[in-house]
Formats: sequence, structure tokens, C-alpha cells
Amino acid sequence: MSQSNSNVQISKIAGRERDASAPAREPVFWRVEGSLLNLTAVRPVGFFAWNSQSFLQRWTRRGAMATLALARPFLYVTDRVFATRLLHTVLRGVSRDRLDLLGEEFFEYFLKPRLKERGIAKLNEAVTARGEIILVSQGLDHIMRPLAKHLGVARFISNRLDFREGIATGRLLDPVIRPRGAFARFTEGQPDGRLSREKLIKVLGFEKNPEVLDDAIQPAGRPKPNSYVPVVHFESRNGRAPLSVRDTLRGKNILLIGATGFIGKVWLANLLTDLPDIGRIYLLVRHNRAATSLQRFQRVIEESPVFERLAERHGDRFAGYLRERIEVVDGDVSQPDLGLAADTKRRLALALDVIVNSSGLTDFNPDLRDALATNVRATAYVLDFLRECEHASLLHLSTCYVVGQRDGRVLEELPANYTPRGIKDYDAVQEWQSLENLVGETEARAESAEVTEELSRAARKKEHAAKDLQGAALENQIRKNRVRWLRQTLTDAASRRAMELGWPNTYTFTKSLSESLIRNFLDANPAAAIAVVRPAIVESSLEKPFLGWNEGINTSASLSYLLGTFFRQLPTNETKCLDLIPVDLVCRGMTLISAALVARRNECVYQLATSVANACNMRRSIELTGLGHRKFYRAQPDIQQRLRLKFDAIPVSKTRYKAFSAPAQKTIVEVINRTMEPFASKPPLARQQRELEKVIKLISLFEPFILHNDHVFEAANVERLSAALPPAERTDFGYDARALDWWDYWINVHIPALRKWCYPLIEGRQPEARPRRSVPLETRADASAAEAKGATPAAAS
Repeated sequence: MSQSNSNVQISKIAGRERDASAPAREPVFWRVEGSLLNLTAVRPVGFFAWNSQSFLQRWTRRGAMATLALARPFLYVTDRVFATRLLHTVLRGVSRDRLDLLGEEFFEYFLKPRLKERGIAKLNEAVTARGEIILVSQGLDHIMRPLAKHLGVARFISNRLDFREGIATGRLLDPVIRPRGAFARFTEGQPDGRLSREKLIKVLGFEKNPEVLDDAIQPAGRPKPNSYVPVVHFESRNGRAPLSVRDTLRGKNILLIGATGFIGKVWLANLLTDLPDIGRIYLLVRHNRAATSLQRFQRVIEESPVFERLAERHGDRFAGYLRERIEVVDGDVSQPDLGLAADTKRRLALALDVIVNSSGLTDFNPDLRDALATNVRATAYVLDFLRECEHASLLHLSTCYVVGQRDGRVLEELPANYTPRGIKDYDAVQEWQSLENLVGETEARAESAEVTEELSRAARKKEHAAKDLQGAALENQIRKNRVRWLRQTLTDAASRRAMELGWPNTYTFTKSLSESLIRNFLDANPAAAIAVVRPAIVESSLEKPFLGWNEGINTSASLSYLLGTFFRQLPTNETKCLDLIPVDLVCRGMTLISAALVARRNECVYQLATSVANACNMRRSIELTGLGHRKFYRAQPDIQQRLRLKFDAIPVSKTRYKAFSAPAQKTIVEVINRTMEPFASKPPLARQQRELEKVIKLISLFEPFILHNDHVFEAANVERLSAALPPAERTDFGYDARALDWWDYWINVHIPALRKWCYPLIEGRQPEARPRRSVPLETRADASAAEAKGATPAAAS
């Protein structure tokens, strides 16, 4: 291979455009061992082996390392390449995700403090004098990448493991970078690690095939995920012309329902940031006893971190800017006419272009009354209002999991009267009416003499009740018990009915009912422009409103929190996909779909999901969660938190979970408590028993999503909209789930976001205190008008 050809190849690897008239410059090869570090091949492999995911893997690999220690000296003398290959077979079965994180940790806490200052000084001199440096090391790329990043070096040569589906096969890829000779530590310990190309080829044993040196050069940046999925769209209506979001939504008026929710706040902030020419944004906000609707929204603006960037951008004009762009209308989506005043309703019906209903109750198994009011009845009232609008369209936010308990690929379709079990003669409207009747019957039964007597006996038997509980005190206790009895009875009834029809919980059941109402509306009004948007599990933001925003404690936060404790065995199907999607990617999709609705080129259903385009299965999700926690705990000085490094969660079968995890531990604790009952005033392990019961309940809630029902959600419709964007708008509005790097997202974005925003709420604490902005949205005229209408904080109800 000629010198000029070598330089051309290196130029291509670097990806840099050079002037054709200028001669290509040979980079400087720099051997890491000896000049920058005293690094052996064994120490990093031993670190990786000892920090495997499970205890069994750690001890098995530790034993293999001990066996190799006996044979390695002989192998090293006879064939250094074979000895290196054999050493790395110990890492067979370790994931790339784990090796990447452990490589960063090994560098940060072991190698970085041991870097040789004289060697770094020489390296900097070489960079100044010659330009590009290429590091050369016998270590794995998982260690060399953070080293190169720390030194500001763009490329390096190192050993690389072969991976299949993200798991190491234990085989090193060619070419193998063999260790230095036996006496190199004494003869090659100078701070200047420069090697010529010819000498490096000789040192590495590449004389027979010198061109492999160029093939071994790697960029220091983390490789981007390769999630290419070939898709051919036949008869695509979106192929007719580009869809410009800015042109389509310019001057359009939007009614946003659910602006105080997780998704609603982020989407509102995005609209105000990315679409300065949009028309009026109306926000439907319900007043309460303590504040008017405008005061409620003002508090959100003042307290939520979502609006920080907007506030910084507009400074003292922020309140005026919001008053120009936004109008808060007092209403209640669960009431007829959306709870709007008659004149407001007429005005909106004439002005609106898009209604976005992002409201909803996301608790898995809430009181049936709340679920029906927020998830079903509200949808019916929105459809009634849409019917009266002059030209408005509707974007209805649902969930991918309305599909219920079934497996396989889920298409973007809106079937009539759907049930997961395929029940014949099922009618969604009749089901809704049946549930409303059940609520009325249960409320009447709660007042019956039979239930009252039962509640009275329960009040008298209560552990801390007074012996002579009677009169007003007894009535008060019965009233409290009745409220609890009614709530629990309706919660259980809703969950039971959902399971009978094939949904895992009340949330997905009632969301599916609302979709059936929309399908019925479309059948009766074929010209209506309606899009049902189904996000998967919505989680931390990637970019907007800022990196790592989350407040969704009803999603996977509680499960992730559990995996950050000493809990280890999670019952799951390892190959099942956990379909997560960042909240700002959902908001990008909503903006695209809103534009499609205005342009009347929308589809009926849009799923916003990653399980087809960029799947992340449960095995990987559990390990990434553990690695995210590990990175946090490794940086803590507290010994108890450092101890949690050793307790990685692992996926197990349901049988093993029952035999060795929380259910078995609960049984042991119960036996101890019963045994000690005659000798103690209260069970000694009562708190531990309650905590285990909470864990078992949490796992049972999530089992439909982590163990059963292997869903794969198609999301082709939103990708077609994104492909129709003009090139100038793709940066701001493009939807690309394939670009997600799950390793970086989970470890550096999602877990830190949960720790900052969600875990404090789970623990009963408040997130970190932030200075409250002053954004006076309410003018004196607004206050006077609210007082005249009786909607002041004191009068509102």
C-alpha cells in the first residue's frame, strides 16, 4: 500500500473535506501504553467481569479469569494475539450497553487519576506541531473512547469485540491489537508515545497485511444507532405536495384542552416557541374553590420549568406576550358544552380551526366515576361541541394501549365497537350507559340500611375507635367509611369489567370507549376532520422544553424507582418491547398532525411509538435502567448508595419471581410476624410487610406492559407526514424515532430526569426549589369581570 493511498484512506475515515491542491498530511500515531498510562489488558477485562449484571455471571467470569491467569504467561510468550483473543472470551454474554458504561466508569475513576502529566504535555506538543493524533492501545474501544474524548483526540485504534443483537460473542474483531513485549514496560516507558506508520505496523505484526491499520481506525464519537427500516408507501396521499407546518398553521386558532398536563404544557411551549405566526391559542381551564381558571394557569406559568426558556427570551414582556397570544377560557370538559358560557361558546365555534383534547385521567385503576367523567363523558361533550363548530377539526389524544390484552403488530386503525377479546354484539355506547347505571346503583346501595349497618360495625371495630363511639362522632365515622366503601367498590367494579372485556386496567378500557365514540361520530359525519393520536409510554424530553424534563409519575417512573433500590428480580418477557417515547417527540407529532388536519390531508389514527422503528426490548430496558442508577450511585460518597452498585436488577420468569422475590419474602415476613404476635405489642416487621405488599401490587399493575401482551405499534402515518415536510422545516418539526440512541437517552437523560423531577414526588418530597417567576396575566379588568360573574376564588365552586 503506497503512502499516498494510505493518506487518502485516512482522510476518508476522518470524514473531512480537504483542498485537492493541498497534500494529505500523515497523522501522528501515539501509543497509549507507557506514555500516557501503565495499562495492561487484564485489568479492564477483570473490571468488566466483576461488574457483570448478575451475581452468577460475576463469579463465573471471575473463575474463568483465575483459570486464564495460570495459562496466560505461557500463551503470552508463544502467541500474544491468541492470548489476547482468549482473554476476551471471558466477556462473552456481556451487553454493549454495559461495557460502554463500565468503560466510562473505569476511565473516570481508575485511569483518569493515573494519567501521566509528562505524557499529556508531549501529546499536546505533538498536536500543536503536527496536527491530528491517532491513539493506539491494546485496550477495548469502550475504554479508549472516553480517553480520546478527554484528551480531545478525534480518532483511535483499539481492540473491538464482536456483538450480535447487542451482546458480546467473546470474539475480537480483526485486526487484534496485541500487547507490547515482555520488557516494554522498562524499554518503552518514555512520555513520547509517537510511532511512525512503518514502526507501528511492525510492532502490531501487520507486515503481511499493512492496510488493516487504516481499517482499524475508529472515530472517538459514540456510534449513532443504525435503525434503518426500509418502508415503501404505496398510494400515499401525502406524496402530492410538501406539507409546510408554518404556512398551514399561520393565523390558525387552536383550542387546547388539558394545557396544565404533562404533554399539554410541553406542546403549548413548543407552539409559542416554534410558531410565532400562529393565531390565537385558547386554553380551556377549570376553576376551583381556590382560584379562577386564569389564576390557575398563571400559577402554572410562574412555577413550571417548562416555560423558563420562553420567560428568559421575552424578559419583562413575557406576561404581555402571553396575553397577546393566549386566551384562558373558563370551562370544564366533563360538563355539557364544555362548561363554557354561551357567548364564549358561540365565539369559539366560529373562530376555531383545531381542537386538541389532551385531557384525560391516567391513573391505571381510578374510581369509575372519575374515569367516566374525564375519559368518556368528556369525549362525548367535545364531539358535541365539534358538531356545532363552523370549520374546526379535532385532535384527540389517546394511548397505544387501548389495544388491550393481545399480541402482535398493532395497525393504525379505528375499528367500531372494539374489544380485545373480539366479543360479538358488543356496543360501546350501551357499555357506557351500563357503567353509568352501575355508578347510580352503587351510590344508591351505599345509602342502604344493609351497607349502613356494615359500615357502623366497621366503625365500632376500628382499632383506635373509642369504646362508646356514638352520636355525631359515630355518624361522622360512618360517613367517612361510606366514602371509602363507595370509591373502592366502584374502583374494583371498573377493573373487573375491564379484565372481562380484555383490557388490563380501567384507564385503557375507558380510553378505548372514547375511541369508539369517535368512530361512531365519524360514521355519522364522514366529512369531519378528526385524528386519534395514540402515544406509547410518554417519558423524558430530549430537547424541548429542555433536555430531561419529566413529571409523569403515572408512567414508568415508579417501576424505574423500584429498580433503583435493592429489588433485583423483575418478572418479564425479555424479548417484549417496552415502547417509550420522549414527550417532545410526541409534541412534534401533534404539531404535524394539527397541520394535516387543517390541510384536510390527515389519517384517522396516528400512533406515536418506537417499537417498529427503533425497538428496545425489556432485557435491554431493565439493564439500561440499572446502568443509569449505577452511574448516579457511583458518584455518591455514601456507603449505602455505593453498595447499591452491586444490586443490578435482572429479568426473571414469573415462577422465579414468586419463588425468590417479593412474594416469597412477604411469606417469610408474615410467618415471623405471626410467630412473634404473642410476645410483642405489634408485629416487629409490620413496616417491611407493608412495603413488600406495595411492591407486589406495583408489579401486578405493570405486568400487562412488561410480561404479557407483546405489542408492536406501527407508526407509519406520522412518518409519512414528516417525510412531506419541506427541508427547511425538518429540524423543528420532523419526527424521527430512529435517531434515538437508547443508551445515551436512558443513562444520561431519562434516569437523571426521573431522579430530579419524579422520584422526589414518589418519596413524598418536593423537587428542587426554583425561584418563582412573576407573570401577572390577570389585569384589573379581568379581576373585576371575574368578581362580577361570581368566579372569584372565594365564590368559585
